[in-house]
Amino acid sequence: MNRRDWLRAGLGLLAGTQVLLGLWILLLPELFWKWRWVSHLPPYNEHLLRDFGGASLALAVVLCAAVAAMERRLVMTALVAYLVASVSHLVFHAQHLQPLSAASGAGFMALLGTAVVLPAALLWLAADAAAFRVAGPVDEKAMP
Repeated sequence: MNRRDWLRAGLGLLAGTQVLLGLWILLLPELFWKWRWVSHLPPYNEHLLRDFGGASLALAVVLCAAVAAMERRLVMTALVAYLVASVSHLVFHAQHLQPLSAASGAGFMALLGTAVVLPAALLWLAADAAAFRVAGPVDEKAMP
């Protein structure tokens, strides 16, 4: 696989996880709340959970657009947006691990850390303009 393929696959993975997460939270907020890594937080708030689910789906839309277009600015914007969300999510949960066991907290931090490392690696791939070149004949009229 070349850089473009890795980038597209990674974006697709991020988009898919946001679709699943967003639908789960939006459609079944109480079930999401009962998940052990969430239920230890402040009291259940259906409004905030549904807003979070909607925001996850909105981010999925941007990621899906980036997968479809594979245009550098859109890809980088989608990845930076994902990083802003995932870094703030990681920082919050890192400060609220007390109710979790050491093993559960470590697993949770590993999951949230992956949500930071993967888009950061994809952003590194996207920084190389070669990741956006399509193999085949070059149409010089289409070149910027």
